[in-house]
Amino acid sequence: MPVRDYSSLEETKRIFDYLCSLDYEPSSPGAIQEIRKNVEFFASRDAPYFPIPFKETEVTSALKGIEGSLASALWDTRGKGEASHKVNISLEKATAFLFQAYIANVGGYGKLDPEAKKFLKDTDLLQAQSNQYRRMSANLYKTKTPGGYFHIHGSLEASTTLRMIGLEPHRPDLTTHESIVNAIEPAVEHFTLDELEGLNAKHSQAGVTAYKHEDFLKTQHGSVNMGLPPWAVVPLETETPPSPLPISSGNRVLSGIKVLELCRIIAGPVVTRILGEYGADVLKITSPNLSDVPFFQVDGNMGKHAAELDLKTPDGRKVFEELLHDVDVVVDGYRPGAIEKLGYGPTFLTQLAKRRGKGLIYVNENCFGYEGEWKHRPGWQQIADCVSGLAWEQGKFMGLNEPVVPPFPISDYGTGCIGAIAALTGLYHRTTTGGSWHGKASLLQYDLLLFKMGKYPDFVQEELRKLAGPEFLALRHSHSVDQISGTALLSMKNHFPELFDKGKYCDSWFANGYGQVVSAVKPVVEIEGVDISFKRGSRPNGFDEPTWDFGEEKDYRKEI
Repeated sequence: MPVRDYSSLEETKRIFDYLCSLDYEPSSPGAIQEIRKNVEFFASRDAPYFPIPFKETEVTSALKGIEGSLASALWDTRGKGEASHKVNISLEKATAFLFQAYIANVGGYGKLDPEAKKFLKDTDLLQAQSNQYRRMSANLYKTKTPGGYFHIHGSLEASTTLRMIGLEPHRPDLTTHESIVNAIEPAVEHFTLDELEGLNAKHSQAGVTAYKHEDFLKTQHGSVNMGLPPWAVVPLETETPPSPLPISSGNRVLSGIKVLELCRIIAGPVVTRILGEYGADVLKITSPNLSDVPFFQVDGNMGKHAAELDLKTPDGRKVFEELLHDVDVVVDGYRPGAIEKLGYGPTFLTQLAKRRGKGLIYVNENCFGYEGEWKHRPGWQQIADCVSGLAWEQGKFMGLNEPVVPPFPISDYGTGCIGAIAALTGLYHRTTTGGSWHGKASLLQYDLLLFKMGKYPDFVQEELRKLAGPEFLALRHSHSVDQISGTALLSMKNHFPELFDKGKYCDSWFANGYGQVVSAVKPVVEIEGVDISFKRGSRPNGFDEPTWDFGEEKDYRKEI
């Protein structure tokens, strides 16, 4: 039932209107203004779902409206039928999209099921995920500074961060959450916030101070980024001519478009997964020497091919440059400057576009954004949530005087949608006016969009607290992401079982790469007369050959 005097649908429409009003060419093409009247939002429950004070469902549904408008505009350039297609956005689908890693399953098992591990490729090369002690090197802890909290983050390596605070990189004797926190938190408490920031910079780690939002805005980085739009698309070059979408007999918007993904974890892979939903051929390239989270590949690699190349070897570089020759979109989700250091950043890609006479789209996804003093810092979803003030607001929502990282990697998925918007915008410009385009998306800007759109009214927050229950409200700053998310998941399954209806919200495939049936959340956007769906199931990283010839398809859809 709707929460009294609050409508998620009406708020989504308000946010969509706000996003459409951001008239800043070329990041927001004028074509959106023509198509926006065709966008319709609908919901079976006109109220929020997540135990979070921010309008996650509403903001992302509005972003999906922008995404669908751009896809519709690109479809219109194909000249197939009338240019007035209805774009439908379900708030329930958008909600499922935002925590889809916790809905997906492989062989019938989900992310929190230990049995799932037997079906996964072990890409956790340094045990930064599988070993609980090392995993807690990415967590929120008290510091020596009174009232100060710091989110250390060992990324997918762990040892450097643990040694940085004076701890051993491995403690096989610590097996419970309590014993691990009792070992790590006192070590963090030996340092002030300033000292931790200094150590963090010295060792190139991804940790960050958990700021209150008002304090973040007082920093140089906060003041600069709060005034920026949620995404940016700027020209890399304007010499290459317009490049129409490849000729296709089907009804998929991006049929024939080649997308090269250089990403790990969630946000970057979500960008390309969305492009694949519209029909693009997505080839994910990862290094055999870098870790990744095994289960996130189950939903993140839907619809793609996934290959391995070592770009630090001559053979790897040769194959990679052959792939680049035919590419339309490159998505880079690594820490700022990493791909450029290998020689394949925007300068190289711009020169390539000019040599071949055909523009390309380069999309960056990062944590801290592209302006301000911290733009070069590495980071992840929890880091953005802590630096922006989101974690402090989550703690306040839960009745605490401490920060708590929100449940689920929601900022990752929202940022992935923003990255897809940037990619579609670049493709629209290349199709209609030519040139090469640089799209920019960040976890921080997604979080700042949440702040700009405001928190739920107090009475809505109170209702969400009641639904969350005492187990969720008993959580504290040092609980892990999976503990927080798992507790929220149980509550949501209890109150909203319809959200977990796989026949309604999931697509199931026999995935040859896993040798099992994989289920993942369906695409959110629906466009009248357009096929938006997966072309294949999922696979683990490195399953395929690094080629644009995808060959015979062995995956097949299963009825739920």
